[in-house]
Amino acid sequence: MLVDTHCHIHEADYPLDAVETLGRAFDNGVSRLICIGTNEESSRQAVTFAAEHDGVYAAVGVHPHDTKDGWGDIAELVRSVDAVHSVVAVGEIGLDYFYTHSPREVQIKALEEQIDVALKHDLPIIFHVREAFADFWPIFNNFSGIRGVLHSFTDSQANLDIGLSHGLYVGVNGISTFTRDIAQKAVFTTIPLGRLLLETDAPFLTPAPLRGKVNEPVFVKNIALFHAADRNISFEEVARATTTNACALFAL
Repeated sequence: MLVDTHCHIHEADYPLDAVETLGRAFDNGVSRLICIGTNEESSRQAVTFAAEHDGVYAAVGVHPHDTKDGWGDIAELVRSVDAVHSVVAVGEIGLDYFYTHSPREVQIKALEEQIDVALKHDLPIIFHVREAFADFWPIFNNFSGIRGVLHSFTDSQANLDIGLSHGLYVGVNGISTFTRDIAQKAVFTTIPLGRLLLETDAPFLTPAPLRGKVNEPVFVKNIALFHAADRNISFEEVARATTTNACALFAL
């Protein structure tokens, strides 16, 4: 069994039929998946979609790109009695300095306030950090008790080591199957199996050898197969470890 810990199939602009997409995933060994909010609207959609489908869970949060439009609804979504059973994390939240869709100071304030929401409700956090770890780690260190994952990690060995030292999990997706960056490839091999999470980020980042197709949760199997071959271990070992990790972090 596999878990796709990060996808966006609940959103209105997902290009495939979401229910059929779920069926393909469940029929091919993907037992659970988490739909991730990126703004207030998509977070509400994730909660609704998860409530309507067994095996589907929601994370609510405002992506750094969208923080300029506000994040106040996230606390209310987490507090909602009707949502609690399906909301398993706050995210994806963080800092993204590769683009400047939202001012840095707004991103920082949103990150701090959403971390606070997660901690108040004892929820893990899904972090999106891109070219911003120099600001991220000091903010992270201002809080205690954070549990979470570095989503779509493609950064340096140094930042991986810091994340692991804080007990964070590390999410890998299709990038790991097609990157040509030798340094990235090397970093992926050093992620401990006990800290590895699989994610598709569907509809984005379709893994090899399926490039060109719309990404969907069933393709998490291709990511698992890649990392099994890369580590010279069995697919079953990767599936078992990453599922255990997902269940431990998100209480699935």
